[in-house]
Amino acid sequence: MKKYLVIIGDGMAGWPLKDYSNRTSLELANIPNMDNMVQNGITGLVSNVPANLPPGSDVANLSVFGYDPQTYYTGRAPIEAISQNIKMTERDTIFRANLVYIDGEKTMSDFTSGHIDTKVAKILIEDLNNELIKKYTGINLYPGLSYRNLLLVKDLAFDIKTIPPHDITGKGIDDYLPSGDKSDLINNIMNDSVSFLANHELNQSLKEAGKAYANSLWLWGQGTKMTLPSFKKLYNLEGAVVTAVDLVKGLGLAAGLDYIEVPGITGFIDTNYSGKAEYALNTLREKDIVFVHIEAPDEAGHMGDAKLKKEAIENIDKFVISKILENAKDFDDLSVLILPDHETPIEIKTHSSRPVPFIMFNASKQVPSNSSAYSESEAKKTGVIIESGYQLLRKFIGEFE
Repeated sequence: MKKYLVIIGDGMAGWPLKDYSNRTSLELANIPNMDNMVQNGITGLVSNVPANLPPGSDVANLSVFGYDPQTYYTGRAPIEAISQNIKMTERDTIFRANLVYIDGEKTMSDFTSGHIDTKVAKILIEDLNNELIKKYTGINLYPGLSYRNLLLVKDLAFDIKTIPPHDITGKGIDDYLPSGDKSDLINNIMNDSVSFLANHELNQSLKEAGKAYANSLWLWGQGTKMTLPSFKKLYNLEGAVVTAVDLVKGLGLAAGLDYIEVPGITGFIDTNYSGKAEYALNTLREKDIVFVHIEAPDEAGHMGDAKLKKEAIENIDKFVISKILENAKDFDDLSVLILPDHETPIEIKTHSSRPVPFIMFNASKQVPSNSSAYSESEAKKTGVIIESGYQLLRKFIGEFE
């Protein structure tokens, strides 16, 4: 029976690094397992981000999951709302609410507040919510994972422009504040969060201990309710998703995929890589397809840390891909698709909409290729490019018949 694994190394792809002999992070990384798969499989480029949409993980992962973003995209936060089972109507708007640290020069210093502990973040968000609802009607803050939280505004439509905080790391915030219709409301909520968080006892303790802390909300990624047709209906496959990120969990749940909980996954460099592979393989014994999402390379890219990104990519190869290859013999017909959702170049610390390299590999139907390694340049040499990224999944499913 045919089985499928899709491994998403978030933001793995990037640009040549001048300080590293003009090699990309993928070219710098020691990834023998992925290189072997390219040598015995199919590689090329795929464009996951349509030209008229932002190059976010929301848009790009819709494509990876086989859904046309032009048809289904309504914003980032609505997808995360699904993962938290937040009920929305068509009249509501929901925002991503990052806990961030803005320094005394009003510069976006840390869009993660030092990758704030989820338990600490939950207390801050719940206490802040109790204060905000006294002043504003029809709003509610929902704690998520670490710095990633949500703000729901009931029965109010917005025509507003917002900027992701990870796009302005190291930049002054004044030129990037929310603007447009009803942006005053959003800016007022952000301003109120600053004064509240400055006086919160948890933050006072962290500050006194010399530790990172959150001193502001940053609202962005707004959108309205999203609905997807079931993955089963579109592809006739039963599936599941493994991820530490609410965005990808929400996509999976919206598509009718099962969410697989894995101990020790964090969405950062310290995540449980082996656990993701192990749980995915176990799930694949019952399901037809499993999507495994790994956030660490993207976080390192946003930090502008070339060494950390290289380490994250190598961890994926060493602890995820190796385990999959070791256990491939347990399945009669296992196909594996590996790709980033988008580029996260070190130089710009944010996403790019350029095409990214993919690998299609079948453990029992290897097809020796002329490509020697998994990289942007090797994929480009093939001349293969999937212009509409959502079409790659269907191609992958039918490739090794």
